[in-house]
Amino acid sequence: MPSSNVWLLYVLMAGLCWGTYVPLIAYGGKNLSFGKANPMAGRYVAFLCVGVAYFLIAVVFPLTRAYFTGHSVIPDAQKVGDKLVSNPNYGLVFACLAGVAGALGALGVIFASASAGPDDRIYIAPLIFTLAPLLNTIVSLFWHPTSESPFHFGMPEHMPSWKLFVGVVLVGLGAGLILLSKEELEIPAPKPQAAAVTPSAPTNPVN
Repeated sequence: MPSSNVWLLYVLMAGLCWGTYVPLIAYGGKNLSFGKANPMAGRYVAFLCVGVAYFLIAVVFPLTRAYFTGHSVIPDAQKVGDKLVSNPNYGLVFACLAGVAGALGALGVIFASASAGPDDRIYIAPLIFTLAPLLNTIVSLFWHPTSESPFHFGMPEHMPSWKLFVGVVLVGLGAGLILLSKEELEIPAPKPQAAAVTPSAPTNPVN
């Protein structure tokens, strides 16, 4: 695969991991239950397991790599001429905010799978992964942070083609269809009517 397309492999990895996250955490949390007396406690244990995995992958691994490569964990600010092109102070703050968003998102999935009924859990992942790219697109269109000003908002320098906006509309329609199918599933089926019994004609007794 050409080096310019390697990013597709990482997209595939993210899709596979996030796509299986909801059913995995729902099953794990269910089997960590403390019983009806404390129904949500098992979900916090599942969240703790997510935190352990995050710690191993997102803390131990980067620190180990930095140790063996001899690289500093936190870089210095980078400038090109008089222009600041990277600011580790802002980088640390916003990267930590990304971690908070990821952790709260994981907690939201756990609580959603705990609160939803068995027939509703199938709708959790489609709704989350419909809302997330929609919000990501809106934020990316209007938020253009720089190393000198993280709160820089405005219209994009080059507007995307019409296909992006059609895609956003289709995503919204997809979310609507998901919710509509859920509502249709919850409509109770009409009870079958009992077949009418036709009384038989009386027979004359044999003398």
